[in-house]
Amino acid sequence: MDDGPVFPFSDSIHFSNDAGPRRLTSSQKRANQWRRWSEDVIPRMIVPYLSYLQETVSLRHANMPAIRHRTDGECRTGCKTRSIKVACVFFDAFEEITIIACPCSPTPLQLLHCGFFPCVPVAPSLAVDLRLLEFVRLLFLRQSPNQTAWCDALETFLDGMQYKLRLKNSLRHRFSNVFHWYQVLIVLAQDYISTLVVGSRKDGARVDQPSDYLRSRCPLCFGGNDWRNGARDSLPMPDVIVCIDACFTQKRSANPRGATGSDPPNPTPSFFLPTDDVKAMEDFVERCRGDRWQARTSRAEPDEDSYEEGMRIPVSVLNGCGDSFIAADKKREKASTRFFTDTGLMALVCRHDRVLWIANLTSAGEKQHYALALLDRLFKHIPTQMTIGLLYDIGCQLERSCRKWNFLDDSTLSRIAFAVAVFHAYGHQWACQIVYHPRKREGFGLSDGEGCERLWSFLKPLIPSLRVSGSNQRLFILDTQIRHLDSKSLQGFGHWLHRHWIHCQSKKNDALDRLHALELDENMLRVEWKAQVDHQTRPTPRQSRNKAAEVITIILALEKTLQTQEASIRELEMQLHAVCVPNIGEVNLQLVDTRSRYKKTADTLRRHRAALGTEDKVNLEKMKKDIYLTVRLNARAIKTRIRDRLRQRKFELERLERSYRATVNAECKLHANTQHSIKRREPGILKLITTYNGLCSQLQSLIQQRRAPPSAVPPHIIPRDGIFQLDVDDDIWQDVGLDDDPLNPPAWLSDDKVRNGIRLQLEADWCNEEEARLMRERAVLQEWMLAEWDSMQTALNKAGASVCKFADPVMSFHLGSRADELVNICIIWRKKVQCIPCAWPMIASWGPSDEALVQAAFSQARSSFRDEDDDDESLEGDREGDGESDLEYGEIEDEELMDAIEEIALADEYRYDQNKELVDDLDDLDDIDNDFMPSSPIKSLHKRRNMLNAVNF
Repeated sequence: MDDGPVFPFSDSIHFSNDAGPRRLTSSQKRANQWRRWSEDVIPRMIVPYLSYLQETVSLRHANMPAIRHRTDGECRTGCKTRSIKVACVFFDAFEEITIIACPCSPTPLQLLHCGFFPCVPVAPSLAVDLRLLEFVRLLFLRQSPNQTAWCDALETFLDGMQYKLRLKNSLRHRFSNVFHWYQVLIVLAQDYISTLVVGSRKDGARVDQPSDYLRSRCPLCFGGNDWRNGARDSLPMPDVIVCIDACFTQKRSANPRGATGSDPPNPTPSFFLPTDDVKAMEDFVERCRGDRWQARTSRAEPDEDSYEEGMRIPVSVLNGCGDSFIAADKKREKASTRFFTDTGLMALVCRHDRVLWIANLTSAGEKQHYALALLDRLFKHIPTQMTIGLLYDIGCQLERSCRKWNFLDDSTLSRIAFAVAVFHAYGHQWACQIVYHPRKREGFGLSDGEGCERLWSFLKPLIPSLRVSGSNQRLFILDTQIRHLDSKSLQGFGHWLHRHWIHCQSKKNDALDRLHALELDENMLRVEWKAQVDHQTRPTPRQSRNKAAEVITIILALEKTLQTQEASIRELEMQLHAVCVPNIGEVNLQLVDTRSRYKKTADTLRRHRAALGTEDKVNLEKMKKDIYLTVRLNARAIKTRIRDRLRQRKFELERLERSYRATVNAECKLHANTQHSIKRREPGILKLITTYNGLCSQLQSLIQQRRAPPSAVPPHIIPRDGIFQLDVDDDIWQDVGLDDDPLNPPAWLSDDKVRNGIRLQLEADWCNEEEARLMRERAVLQEWMLAEWDSMQTALNKAGASVCKFADPVMSFHLGSRADELVNICIIWRKKVQCIPCAWPMIASWGPSDEALVQAAFSQARSSFRDEDDDDESLEGDREGDGESDLEYGEIEDEELMDAIEEIALADEYRYDQNKELVDDLDDLDDIDNDFMPSSPIKSLHKRRNMLNAVNF
């Protein structure tokens, strides 16, 4: 049997005219090859590549016989030539061609002219078909990239058709090189076209506007003609809302052999901050801390709680928030610099989930200089008067550090509105939440600050492969994925605005209806809310008084614990005296353990009693005799324990979600332990809630019996349903009826109707802010489309014969393709935002003519082929839908587990009625393209249809 053709491969990457060339090491060869690709070959291939796309109509007519076998033949200038045999890889075949290489007609350009991409820049032994490369590129953007599996499958497939390779893994070793530099060529070619469009923009003399870079990053945030439009007479809101967050699952392992070298950088633009900028910010932060550290450490801690300069919450609250997150970080063990060279990522993302910049983390923790470096880069690209709203997990701590150590000057700080992300607000004290929570602070509307979390979910398929990649290769792959997300989200802007507008109107109408039913004055509600904020953010009394009260509380709790332990000892002793005991040894061990704990509790109680002064002992005796005070003190202590246990559960649940999405085998054990810990905590938390509610009932009864102070307010019981969501408006955060009540308690404390009215008024305010921002973004979207279309037409005219002496058909083709893409996007945007009014008057036109829009709509509706079964209704019930079982990019196969996690951990982010949302968006599902970026990276389009069918059923 014929084994088929065998194609030899050569490992040579260069050739020389010298008789005895100096032998290079492998690292030198790689460095030379990389430099030749970056500085010589790829820049010379951009225009020929664009020409080939134009000639083959975007690869549609590639590999035609006339194109496939053409070569330049012998050199006509008399150059020294060399004949090179190249094995060309197709989808379904290997084919060997001969290239006559010379300095004036390099081998890569000749191969590109034939529709192939070489594996090395000078003397390639392998080239790959461009259509095959483009298919793999698009595939690896939508699933976890695995070149080894792909090459093995292709090699096995071709081997079955009798196409043999001489050496094992020959294809894989060369294909990775081909694929990488093909991606570099794609990026630079796209930037080449974009440069032509940007150069044709008429507003090149824009003054005091966001940079062109930011304009390209997010049209909704920075794409308007003037960022001041709609900002003068509108609600007091930041001009732009951004969020920052770190991800410690996107890390890179250290070299096991201890090598310190790094792969060369790629010649493509990157979203990552330069390492020098990050290091400069780190040095600046260290200098700022060092200059003022001696002065601050020499000061004694003040006996009085107070406000730090510029802060709206007292020091005690800030310390509580910091301690909460520090403890969580220690338990999480984010990353270790011993095993990982790169420990994670930190991203700066706008409210539309568009990446502005990313910083590569190399430290074991979430250092502040990374966030400051991102903010510094942002402020260099925006006008000097533009304000931003910053959502960060520990926004209160970042603002505190900026003011304490002068990281940012006063003019910059005055342009930043700090807030905490919705998902991580549970880790903050209540006094911090009413100031920093985006649902309590002015200007943030319905923004949640979780755009980075959605970004990390999109990037999670890259985690396994990037753990072992090169440093710059890792950044290049992440950049490539972000560009892919940009292209997906651009088309989805119209749907994003439409869906948020419908959701905003629904919440606003519901809040206003319920607010109207209460019949409360709006001004009164605002006064009461201000009074509540002022009261709950005031500094605590003297610390010495607080410590005495805390000691008394501890003593009462210890006495109760001692009584419980005494009862347990008596019960165990009675079991031993009983006639039949199932296991005497086990009971004896329990008795010994209980007596040991009883002794420790008694010793602790004795020490605390000895620490009390004379006045404190009198107060203790008064509390013991006052049943109401004793019960109230116990209730407050239990409520504090409940809050702490819920926070711990929430932090562990966050780690469970991150560990699940990481899909890394090394973290499976941690994942299992976390899941077990979460389930183990729930019964204890529910038991504490039952105990607390029983104490609240006792307090209610004592108040009704007039055995409490006249101004006493009954505390609210904690409902068991929804307790694990930790919503900002839950009663778990407020100690109503558990503090020292004033003689005349305010309405926000004692009147449930006023408390509910405040909550509804704030909700209506969020919706008004969101509505104003959406109206502004709708107008900006149209302005961006008008400007982009005008620039495109100008560039097309320059490339045409009507302006230039000679027409440029290649550039005309590619600019025309870009124009067609704009028209297709314009159709979707116009339809989706037609229900949203503009914040300022706009013309009716969006740029493209009505004729172009109609023609594009007709092209979208017309299929490229006809499936005869589409009209056969008799087969509708028997056949499965095409591709309905396929997973979309970013989905997880175990949807039940992922849905359960989202229901628990992200419920505060998606709390509105999903059934109503789905019904409202039913009409939108059929006329929007499947490539738009959904707000949640896990809930894809076909998944929503399945949920809707279940609801209707």
